[in-house]
Amino acid sequence: MGRYEIDGKVVLITGAAQGIGRDTARRLVGRGAKVALVDIDADRVEQAASELAEEGVAEPFVADVANRDSIQMAIEAARLRFGGIDVAIANAGISGTPQPSTLVPDDEFERVIRTNLLGVWWTLKGVLPDVIERRGYLLPVASLAAAVPTPLIAAYGAAKSGVHSIGRTLRFELAHTGAKVGVAYFAEIDTEMTRVAHKVPIIERTLASVPEPLHRVQPVEVASKALVRGIERRSSRVTVPRWVNFVVSWNGLGRPLESLAARDRRFIRNWKQAHVEADHASLGGADREAEEVTK
Repeated sequence: MGRYEIDGKVVLITGAAQGIGRDTARRLVGRGAKVALVDIDADRVEQAASELAEEGVAEPFVADVANRDSIQMAIEAARLRFGGIDVAIANAGISGTPQPSTLVPDDEFERVIRTNLLGVWWTLKGVLPDVIERRGYLLPVASLAAAVPTPLIAAYGAAKSGVHSIGRTLRFELAHTGAKVGVAYFAEIDTEMTRVAHKVPIIERTLASVPEPLHRVQPVEVASKALVRGIERRSSRVTVPRWVNFVVSWNGLGRPLESLAARDRRFIRNWKQAHVEADHASLGGADREAEEVTK
């Protein structure tokens, strides 16, 4: 199969105001693509579009992917502006608050699912008519978390597993149309989301027990280059770093390792400590409420 020509194509990217989305947009504009940058942060996405417009064609669209009407309106606005959409990168996502599953509030779990799974689905569904008609390409961003257990970020892992499944299903369903569907799987990338998560005490303590190569943070540029290369090839899978491809391919065969990791004393101690800290925080809140009542 020949290379998919990026020059002149319309590419819609969610989560495009910063990080992977922003750098991918920069590279695509440099290749002659017309880019629709979608993000919930109006100031940042407008600034990003303004800077990229100096090099090519880039337009900002403000939307919350966790709100179906919001992302649909942004897609329609991009369609009207550019006449259609050839490629969509569903990149927007959040990590949620790292904590044991026993402590995750229902609304927090739902917030992550709405952004990372439903937001991806609404994005892909919204551009489907254009991408099918133009024999374009869909590229939802999943994660290494789609193929391995995700202790302390259960909602994130559930959502990314769902993205993995949606991507594979659409690839199957659209094969006869000429449109292609890939899925991107990243390990740790140096984004704001990663930096914030790594500062959470329970994550800091957990990473101390994980072999360094497995959580080595990759520069944003590595991920954005991989995404652009994936578009050029309309790849079925984009992985960073390369070893993630092996993990995704052999998903399910790692259960003996998972069993060993689950019995790691450092993780168990960390898990128990999180509950103690949560109890102390809860008691502290109750004490403060009692003080207010007695005043």
